[in-house]
Amino acid sequence: MTMNQNTSDPAAVTPAPPTAADSEPHAFQDHLSALYALSQKNRHVFGSPLGPIYHGGRPAWLPRFVFFGPHASDDSWRLSFLAGFDHRNLCASHAVLRLIARLAENAGNGHGLNLSFFPLVDAAGFFLGAPERALATAHWSRSSAPEIELLEQDARLCGYHGFIRIEAAPHGDDIISIRVREPATLNPSPDIELISSEDTDPFPVRFERVPAGGLMSGGPLTIADDLCFQPFEFTLRVPPAWPEEIHHEAVESILTRFILRYRAFQAYGQHL
Repeated sequence: MTMNQNTSDPAAVTPAPPTAADSEPHAFQDHLSALYALSQKNRHVFGSPLGPIYHGGRPAWLPRFVFFGPHASDDSWRLSFLAGFDHRNLCASHAVLRLIARLAENAGNGHGLNLSFFPLVDAAGFFLGAPERALATAHWSRSSAPEIELLEQDARLCGYHGFIRIEAAPHGDDIISIRVREPATLNPSPDIELISSEDTDPFPVRFERVPAGGLMSGGPLTIADDLCFQPFEFTLRVPPAWPEEIHHEAVESILTRFILRYRAFQAYGQHL
């Protein structure tokens, strides 16, 4: 994987005063409902929430959408996309919902893939008013958060080949950061990478890499040793000061290109 900083056309992402639209609960609820309605009509996208989860004696469900690309099968490579770790910042959640809608319209982009999307990990916070619980850094086999318990069960059942996390960058960051942790068993061809600077153009990006076997304090790779194979983790962090439309376009564009590259990676692997 190429590790450098892509700074092409930085003016294209010059921060502007952000709006609060993506943080409004009713706006996200409407967007979520629209995706469930789409999933009832589209043969590639299925709305399949997990749960129930409880807080204060009340139930809620963890939103999940599953995309089956053309010619997907039980042997298809599987990825899990995770966003909305804090319900007070829903910009990444909206971006993921938009990505799902784009895939529904262009199913060939995910040819042969099985993709699960969790756009709102902090479901108890959003629906039930649970306090902030640092879900992005939770240890998946030790957390008492009901959402993490459901995600852990889902990961063990589905056997994902990789986890893609969309998060807010630390305050003060003015470019995207992408961190990839690949397992020692992943040996891509020199001509095939999980992500490259071409996939992030025109957005300025800093690439980071965690060595295989490196210790992880939280997240899905904390249960990797218990899985049948070692998944990779891809974390996309977007500056919180970016206006929502640029945030959405960056996430959609980069992850769409990532999916296309991963689809090529799968096709290559099938012909080894």
